[in-house]
Amino acid sequence: PVLVESLVVFAIVLSVHGVVWDRFSWCALALALQAFYVQFKWDWLLQGGGAVFQFRGAANSGLLPASMVIPLLGIVMKERCRAAGIVYFERFGVVVASTGMLLALFLSVLAVGITKPVPTNTCILTGMAGSVIIYTMKHSLAVSEVIEVLEVLLIFVYLSMILLYLLPRCFTPGEALLVLGGVSFVLNQLIKRSLNVVEGKGDPIDFFLLVAVVGVVLLGLFFTVLFIFMDSGTWISSMFFHMMTAVLGLGVIMPWLYRLIHRNPLLWLLQFLFQTQTRLYLLVYWTFLAASACGVVFYQNAKRSSESKKHQASTITRKYFHFIVVATYVPGLIYDRQLLYVAAVLCLAVFIFLEYVRYFRIKPFGQTLRHLLSLFLDERDSGPLILTHIYLLLGMSLPVWLFPRSCAPKGTLSGAGALVPYSGVLAVGVGDTIASVFGSTMGEIKWPGTKKTFEGTMTAIFAQIIAVALILIFDSSVNLNSSYAWILASVSLVSLLEAYTTQIDNLLLPLYLQIMFMA
Repeated sequence: PVLVESLVVFAIVLSVHGVVWDRFSWCALALALQAFYVQFKWDWLLQGGGAVFQFRGAANSGLLPASMVIPLLGIVMKERCRAAGIVYFERFGVVVASTGMLLALFLSVLAVGITKPVPTNTCILTGMAGSVIIYTMKHSLAVSEVIEVLEVLLIFVYLSMILLYLLPRCFTPGEALLVLGGVSFVLNQLIKRSLNVVEGKGDPIDFFLLVAVVGVVLLGLFFTVLFIFMDSGTWISSMFFHMMTAVLGLGVIMPWLYRLIHRNPLLWLLQFLFQTQTRLYLLVYWTFLAASACGVVFYQNAKRSSESKKHQASTITRKYFHFIVVATYVPGLIYDRQLLYVAAVLCLAVFIFLEYVRYFRIKPFGQTLRHLLSLFLDERDSGPLILTHIYLLLGMSLPVWLFPRSCAPKGTLSGAGALVPYSGVLAVGVGDTIASVFGSTMGEIKWPGTKKTFEGTMTAIFAQIIAVALILIFDSSVNLNSSYAWILASVSLVSLLEAYTTQIDNLLLPLYLQIMFMA
């Protein structure tokens, strides 16, 4: 399975660079080759228990697929913005690609360094790849951009040491690279923009995303350290938790956002949410869907209580939430993407806050949340945190958040790029859901070395093609310009990756489909 997963990733890398070829292509290929070799060292360390931190079990390291995501995103963003003539975001894409390569290279060097005996051939290959990447960065980045890349690397190192120690078995090395690398980049961007505020410059919804992500992460770090010294399950601790959340929210996060957008954040948010009648209808509709999701949770728990044996939610039951999320995102993508952008940020903040309440057993809802959500656990939730629902939200939202609006003059990209905001809906909401449902109910021919079925994968590809046709019918802004063969190849490769990867597919698949569409 690891070899097939690697072949699929290599096919995606070669496909992207067959369309977008520049000096960074050599770096990406060198990075992919060395990551392929180093991931076996990580797998050996994970199996032998010598990986320094405790990573998620029942999965390989995932170094190769994770290592290529951020560099490829940066490269395709750079090319799209260069074609649109937006120099600022073209340089931003170069910084993203360079940062992703350096973070992946650091994780590779870490694995090689702690492997005993030292793998000579892998060391040589990693050194050669590092030399190519550093040489290219030297001739491509300005001094300020080099400093920015090194800042992100420094934040990543410290954040990794803290969070991987505090949260054992929550991530594989690849997932840690994606999640912590993304948080490190967001934190650095927020610091950079806070120090260089220009009134009237920058979209408030972008600042809202940066502040919300950094705010909830800092909130979690603060309470994690605090509850080392006190019992989090008492009423006094719970009251202190709610009080300090209000203090940090109103005393730090709100003023920080005010400095960036130069207006009252709460008034801006209320005005934004209720600006048009369409937004009001969407908010009412989403409220109904949220109530439906809560109803599914309560119904399944009532069903568990009425049965004598231990009841666990089936795969099909868990996929109900995928259907609800698709029903949430598609109207937002068609009618008001900016509202969907902000609503997704709010939902992410609420999800993470509720996970803090559950994890720390904050009264009065902490223990109740533990009981309700334990029904939906699977083998990927082996650590102290339950992250699968947060990954589902991220997988659907990241294509919306990462869509290069400034490089799309009419609000949409040409060709397959017009489907970029729909990457999460197609890969996770449609493809992964249909593959799981049909594979578990009617699948008979299993892919070698996996539990996934051939029927599930083929049905997923077919369902995504039908979904693309429906998007063309209902969303007038999408114009594919006869790029149907590329869309079919993109969907097929990502569906094959879903069949073989042991990483969190809710996070990985939308990003790869977005990369293919943007290329």
